[in-house]
Amino acid sequence: MTQVTEHGAGVWSLRVPIPDNPLGHTLVHVLDTARGPVLVDTGWDDPDSWAELTAGLGALGLGARDVHGIVVTHHHPDHHGLSGRVREESGAWIAMHAADIAVVRRTRDSAPGSWLDYLARKLAAVGAPEEHTAPLLAARAAGRMRTLPGLRSALPDREIVPGELLDLAGRRLRAVWTPGHTPGHVCLHLEEAHPAGLPGHGRLFSGDHLLPGISPHIGLYEDPDDATVTDPLGDYLGSLERVGRLGVAEVLPAHQHAFPDAAGRVRELLAHHEERLTGLLALLAVPLTPWQLAERMEWNRPWDRIPHGSRTIAVSEAEAHVRHLVKRGRAEPVAGTDPVAYVAV
Repeated sequence: MTQVTEHGAGVWSLRVPIPDNPLGHTLVHVLDTARGPVLVDTGWDDPDSWAELTAGLGALGLGARDVHGIVVTHHHPDHHGLSGRVREESGAWIAMHAADIAVVRRTRDSAPGSWLDYLARKLAAVGAPEEHTAPLLAARAAGRMRTLPGLRSALPDREIVPGELLDLAGRRLRAVWTPGHTPGHVCLHLEEAHPAGLPGHGRLFSGDHLLPGISPHIGLYEDPDDATVTDPLGDYLGSLERVGRLGVAEVLPAHQHAFPDAAGRVRELLAHHEERLTGLLALLAVPLTPWQLAERMEWNRPWDRIPHGSRTIAVSEAEAHVRHLVKRGRAEPVAGTDPVAYVAV
């Protein structure tokens, strides 16, 4: 049975499944406006996900053809995947922050296989062993790139401008730029009184930025053509503090469940990352590559039980933390190492 949750004052959430993923589902939010319903995210591009999305809309007396617009918190396929399908059905506009629009455009325009080429080079540069990169090179040689998610994601036709109200008739929804999880991640502040009278200033559609029981993945912003040294973890920590100051009454995230006390959750996440950074400094008492660091970090399971794809994500997170320590002046690369190793200072 489709699970639809009413949040009051013309806001609902629909559970849209993510195939073969421990997160289970994306919470797609439906926001009623004077011009018709607007979706905040759409879910994974999969037949079962589409069936659940349309069933959820049907439970509200709506169809995909009724959707007026789509606001995408970020470009990941469990959020943006079905946007194109909804637009085909309804002619709805799709809005996204410019930084993530650039990711979508770059992915669409890239030659098949170029992403795997880049990823294999990147992994080798951070110390990944040959047995980890070999499956990527084999997939590249076999031409299996076309099955990866996000390669043909819909190109948004509206840009979300941070700090501005979105053009939603009868609603006050303000964009809050919250980079970290992706370079163009946005939260959406519904600047209206809480329908149940909870204290605070409105509600926040938080995407993956602020979740009640999970710290979102903070990896690197990947652009093979840009040599700029970014600091996604620093961006995320700054974004957390900015959201914490909004004083919202309730958070409506894209995974798990709605929750109050955004400021309290922000404090928990800031403390979590400070604790992790402190632990990494202890590990970096001896020089380690990002791969060696990832092997020694604490994850939700032992390293030897982490699947291949998740190891790639883990080493990206390790490198993002090291990069932030370098920016703080707490770690530095060891001269002459290849792949590069880092040590605490």
